[in-house]
Formats: sequence, structure tokens, C-alpha cells
Amino acid sequence: MSHISESAEAAPRRRSLLMLLPLVVFMGLAVLFWYGLGSGDPSRIPSALIGHPAPQTPLPPLEGLANNGTPVPGLDPVDFKGKVSVVNVWASWCVPCHDEARLLVDLGRDKRFQIVGINYKDGADNARRFLGRYGNPYDVVGVDGNGRAGIEWGVYGVPETFIVGRNGTIVYKLVGPITPENINTVLRTEIDKALKAGS
Repeated sequence: MSHISESAEAAPRRRSLLMLLPLVVFMGLAVLFWYGLGSGDPSRIPSALIGHPAPQTPLPPLEGLANNGTPVPGLDPVDFKGKVSVVNVWASWCVPCHDEARLLVDLGRDKRFQIVGINYKDGADNARRFLGRYGNPYDVVGVDGNGRAGIEWGVYGVPETFIVGRNGTIVYKLVGPITPENINTVLRTEIDKALKAGS
């Protein structure tokens, strides 16, 4: 009789432990993920593409965009060879892109590297108005109308900025906007590293 009652008591305990198991596993994974992000800073999310060649997808130019009367070319992957490139994924509908626009214009005054824009899922008129409002920092603007290039670049969301070395390899990725806090301490530091690596 006591043997039966012990079994009957053990079954609900086992069920309770089994029900807690997924919660414990989830909490463990959440802690590991949080720790991996280093205090939850999304700009620290690692990119699987670092150390790999930049995607070889050509992108058409932004129709009607010109610098001093000369049409701004679209993205040709051959342009990555031989020069350091800062690749910025942006859109006119992206609120943080408006915040970083003037910082990119300042960055574009440094002619030791080229700035490549990937206009992500945007309308041509809106994109041109955006650049007309803030200035165009880009030497090249490729249009990613359907988001396919964004997938190939491993974009989580706009804005994102990549640094591509002279050999065409991605050496750094910044998730989120360029800010007054990270432009000198992070982005320019990584650009300088890429410039020195190729000299």
C-alpha cells in the first residue's frame, strides 16, 4: 500500500520538474545570449561575414542622383578592390538614418576611403529628397529595392555600416546608427585599422 502511494506522489513531482525544464533551458539561453551581447549593446552583435569577401551582388544606381552634374554610379563589387570602403545601409523612412546623416557627410570629407550607400527598400524620390536635405556623402549608391542584397550582407535592420578592406573582405560591422559617441571611438578607429592594414 505504501509502495503505491509513493509512486502516486512521485508522478506529479516528475511532471512538475518536466514542465520546469523548458523554462530553465530558456533562461539559460537568455543569460548566454545577454552575456554574448556584452551588456545588451546591439552594436556588438557579431557578423558571420567578418573575414569573408563582401557580397558580389551588383546594384543599380539611384535614378536621377548626381554629384555636380555627374550621375552617381550604382554598386559594382569590383569597386571594393584596392580601396577601403565604408558601406552604409540606409533608407529615407529610417528615423535613425536621419540622425546619422550629417555625421556621414562629415565622414565623407575624408578622401582616404570611399563611402558606399545601399539604399534599402526605399522609393527613389524619397531617397533623393533625403540626400537633398542632408547632403550626399556617398561616392556610390546601389538600390536594394527588394531587400535581397540586405540579406546577403546579413543586415538585421537599417541603418548598419560595414568596413570593407582593400582586398574586398569585410573587416567590421556596426549595427545601428553612427552617433557622436561612436563615430570617433569606434568607427574612425576601425577605418584607420583597415587603412593601415592595406598600406
